[in-house]
Parts: sequence; C-alpha cells; structure tokens
Amino acid sequence: MADQQREDREEREERVASAEPAGRAGRAEGSPDSPGTQGSPGSSGAEDAGRTGHAGRDPEAVARYVERMAAELTEMGVPRMASRVFACILADDAGELTAAEVGERLHVSPAAVSGAVRYLAQIGLISRERKPGSRRERYRVEGDRWYQLFAQRGPSIRRVQRTLDAGVGLLGADTPAGRRIGETSEFFAFLDEENSRLEQRWWEYVKRRDEARAAGE
Repeated sequence: MADQQREDREEREERVASAEPAGRAGRAEGSPDSPGTQGSPGSSGAEDAGRTGHAGRDPEAVARYVERMAAELTEMGVPRMASRVFACILADDAGELTAAEVGERLHVSPAAVSGAVRYLAQIGLISRERKPGSRRERYRVEGDRWYQLFAQRGPSIRRVQRTLDAGVGLLGADTPAGRRIGETSEFFAFLDEENSRLEQRWWEYVKRRDEARAAGE
C-alpha cells in the first residue's frame, strides 16, 4: 500500500511539473498539443523529433499500431491494460517512458498505469530505473527482453518436471494417471533440452547478423 501511494504521489507531481512548461512554451511556439500524439508531456514538436529521430512519423498510425500490438498480447493471455502499456513503451524509440508519459499517450489514469507496470515488472517484461537526481521512475523495455524471458524458463521447467516425476512415483507408472503425468514429464524434459539448444542457436544467429552488418558498413 505504501509503495502504491508513493508511486501515485510521484506521478501526480510529475504531471504537474510537466504541465507548466507546456502551458507557457508549447502553445506559444504553436507546437501541437492534441491528445493521442506520441510526444512527451510539455515538449515541443522539435524536442520530440530530436528524441525519437522521426519528425515525420504519423502519431495516429503509431497509436493504432500500439493498440494492434496490445490486442495480440491480450490474445496471448497478458491483461489488457498491461498489454497496452507494454506496447506503448515498445513503440517508443528510446524504449523507456515515465508513468505520466504512458498515461498521456494512452489516455488512462495514473492508477491504471501503476497497476500495469507492476504486473509487467513482476513477469519480467519491463524494468524500472530512476536516473540520478530525478524522482521520476522510468519504465524500460530492453531489446533482448524476449530472449531473457525464454532463457529464464529453464529452472521453472525443471522444477515442474521434478514435481511431475514425483506424481508418477506416487500414482504408479502403470496406472492411467501415472502414464498421463509421465508423458507430461517427458514433454517438459524435451522442452528443457530444446530450450537450451534454441538459446545456443540464437546467439550463433546474432553473431552472424552482427558480423554481416559490420562488413556492410
């Protein structure tokens, strides 16, 4: 509860701080201030272009892509709001946003963002960081996040397999239940072995890719 209150308080302070320069400078310079854009709160179009590197990017098209990606993740079993928050950060060139920035882009409340980022951090899809001297917590998606998630499956797979083997011993390998659990255990053993091979093949691919890119420069 204390962590939740602290996060909500920091998000409110951040939104207040970012709103002041937006009112004074952003409108005076004629920068777009409409909802649904991929700009940061209180930043001018030139500032956003410098941060993303794509001044001509269509913010509405990006917003539609974020929702499309979120829908795919939701189909995979990720909660809807967590899917939207993850897709929003994923589509940012820097790969990191504050809660206030996510809330403005998705038009959702700080509480909704806070709950989503807690879930995403727990399952390892995002990381939290706070830059020195700043009270703002930023949420980051690393480029190799999916690999890390797959690499972390090994211990979990082996724990499940040991539990399944215990069930076979308890129920009896010759019983219908024992055979069913035994086959499941064999699948997890196969999955663990193939997962290790897949990791090795992935790094071999990355090495070849990077060498090809370096040769083309």
